[in-house]
Amino acid sequence: MADPDLLARLARHRALSSAPPAEHAWLAEHGTLRSLAVGDVVTRKGESATTMIILLTGHLVIRVDRGAGAHKIFEWRGGDIGGLMPYSRGASPPADAVVEEAAEILEIDRALFPDVIRECPVVSATMVHAMVDRARKFTSGDHRDEKLISLGKLAAGLAHELNNPAAAAVRSAKALREALDGAEAAARRLGAAQLSETQLAAIDAVRAACGRDGASPASSAMARADREDELAAWLAAHAASERCAGSLAETSITLAALDRLAATLGPDELDASLQWIAAGCQVRALASNIETAASRISSMVAAVKGFTFMDHAPSPEPVDIRRGIADTLMMLGAKARTKSVVFAIQLATELPCAHAVGAELNQIWMNLMDNALDAVAPGGRIEVNAAQVNGRLVVRIIDDGPGIPAEIQGRIFDPFFTTKGVGKGTGLGLDIVRRLVQQHDGEVEVESRAGHTEFRVTLPAAT
Repeated sequence: MADPDLLARLARHRALSSAPPAEHAWLAEHGTLRSLAVGDVVTRKGESATTMIILLTGHLVIRVDRGAGAHKIFEWRGGDIGGLMPYSRGASPPADAVVEEAAEILEIDRALFPDVIRECPVVSATMVHAMVDRARKFTSGDHRDEKLISLGKLAAGLAHELNNPAAAAVRSAKALREALDGAEAAARRLGAAQLSETQLAAIDAVRAACGRDGASPASSAMARADREDELAAWLAAHAASERCAGSLAETSITLAALDRLAATLGPDELDASLQWIAAGCQVRALASNIETAASRISSMVAAVKGFTFMDHAPSPEPVDIRRGIADTLMMLGAKARTKSVVFAIQLATELPCAHAVGAELNQIWMNLMDNALDAVAPGGRIEVNAAQVNGRLVVRIIDDGPGIPAEIQGRIFDPFFTTKGVGKGTGLGLDIVRRLVQQHDGEVEVESRAGHTEFRVTLPAAT
């Protein structure tokens, strides 16, 4: 006879209360009642559960450390069902399931599952619903965690990419203020000289060289240094300020042009005119630097908007995968440069759009390209190809890294499987890739050997 107290507790159990008393009695007669203390491990990481757990009281938790400290990804409280269940594939948990509040459980051994299905149909149906809910929670949690990780990578890459042009703009703006002060002072000196039209024309002819394309004839740092020394010597020989040499070296002004100018001006007028010309050239160069930096920042912001589809509803629409791949490459540019990795891009010009959620496609490209960057050695090579094959879009991402060992190739798409160290990989990236590709009616395949790992994503083209 079953324990009346246990029967009463099963009748009040949140998940099983709808089952008839006969099924409660069967569970009570065939189950094993256990008490668990805080810190006990119910199911260990990597090991499949062997029993169904009916949690009567207490609290069980699975926590995972993905590099930012352990956090809870799943939990069971009194009134829940956990462990292995009928019809379950018996997957192992991503981390230990640990008791965080003293618990009492009723365990049903897996050997009894055929009997459970036959004798307890209502309980069996409840377990199926519990498995569906559990899979949904794990999936939504995985997606959330992977999105946060991708967001962190995106933010880190964006910060690095924006830092250089932003710093350049700040430096140029500060230098521009000083250059404007110098230009104003030189302009006052030049105005006080009361020059003739011929002299002003000679000054304008030299100053025009500041605005020409390909301003500096120096092709290298060494050549520029030599040119600056040459100009400094000329200025010294004509009793003019040598401070102008640096600015003039960045222009295409020749010594012959300076000789012609010196022939029309006295020493004081020559010095004033050269300082005015040098200051004007410096102002133009600094303004150009600021424009270049601002354009780079604007391009980065546009790439981020394109990558995240932040101004689009999260619903399928025609998506240009060429643009998505380009935006992804920009996001990963800093990491690629740090490792001196070469990206070889070959995207077919007449490539149809994909009918997809753009942000999700970009998450696929980000995960695959970032994995390739992690795999290759410094100075490595990654190829990204996209073409239309038999009416479908095929994107191939190929790296020349060491390859994926044959014994684990069949597991790389499993949730939480990773070959990276703690904090360096979640084991979710390829699982997310697989899910997102399948959601878009596509398929992802891998082929790997030493020196050649190829991930091939096939998607239907938009009609």
